[in-house]
Amino acid sequence: MTSHLNRAHATADAPTLGETDRRGFLKCMAWAGTGLVWAVSGGLLSSTTLAHAASGPTAARTPAQAAPPTATFTFAQISDTHIGFAAEPNPDPIATLQEAIARINALNPAPAFVIHTGDLTHAQKAGAFDTVNELLKGLNTSQVFFTPGEHDVFVDDGVEFLNRFGQGTRGQGWRSFDYGGVHFVGLVNTLSFKGESAGVLGDEQLEWLEDDLAPLGSSTPVVVYTHIPLWAVYPEWGWYTEDSERALAYLQRFGSVTVLNGHIHQIMQKVEGNVSFYTARSTAFPQPAPGTAAAPGPRQDITSEQVRPLLGLRSVTFVPGTQPLAVVDSPLS
Repeated sequence: MTSHLNRAHATADAPTLGETDRRGFLKCMAWAGTGLVWAVSGGLLSSTTLAHAASGPTAARTPAQAAPPTATFTFAQISDTHIGFAAEPNPDPIATLQEAIARINALNPAPAFVIHTGDLTHAQKAGAFDTVNELLKGLNTSQVFFTPGEHDVFVDDGVEFLNRFGQGTRGQGWRSFDYGGVHFVGLVNTLSFKGESAGVLGDEQLEWLEDDLAPLGSSTPVVVYTHIPLWAVYPEWGWYTEDSERALAYLQRFGSVTVLNGHIHQIMQKVEGNVSFYTARSTAFPQPAPGTAAAPGPRQDITSEQVRPLLGLRSVTFVPGTQPLAVVDSPLS
């Protein structure tokens, strides 16, 4: 798996893990950011910061941040809300999720829908799913698509998650849908997650994915969203999906593929052939950069007063006739 994934073509600002030392890797972690508007038109990706998007179409923008008027729709991504967490560096993840929701509601144009890439709750604490559900009712869009994180299936292998948020899904929570000429695929890779082990998709889901993609023309833009990364971010901490190569093989024939995930609570970007990978920040707490702590988990070197610049969200834009732009930093604070 690793040899295949390391053949990616990273941007000049974001080297792959195998091509850099730790200092370079930390620079890679910091160059890209959150709070993006992604617009979808023609299958190519472009972005602008939430601050510019929320200020409306007449606001002054730099060329790199401009959202072209040809974009047909936008959608937002949030991840790792961890409702039920109550410790440093963020003892109030409800408040920071509410801030993220306010940012999404301020977007202009408004997103057509929101994708949540998992860990809605923190270890399925009692009442946490109720709280998440009520908070997300504050979004101006009524359409929210979910994929579970390991914290959402921790207690009961995903039974409660599926009962609450699995409407319209197949199997154990995977799904696909089409919007604006783009094919969206939500994958589940957390049901076999234990401790620091890798994500797993499994044969049943992979066979479904192959069948789901088969009728599509190769020019169809595809957006895949899941919780654990589909590329080897840091195998020592389980930050990869062990059978992702099979899924990526099914996606090779498509001209434009974007993969969104959460789980690692920090921003990285990688481009491998036709596939662009984007990890997302959490709305609850950051995790350490790979290899900079004994294990993954909430960062212990910051306080609640320092946490907001390390939290964020994403909103997404595809624009015809352009190449994918780098993710632009826009923290929650």
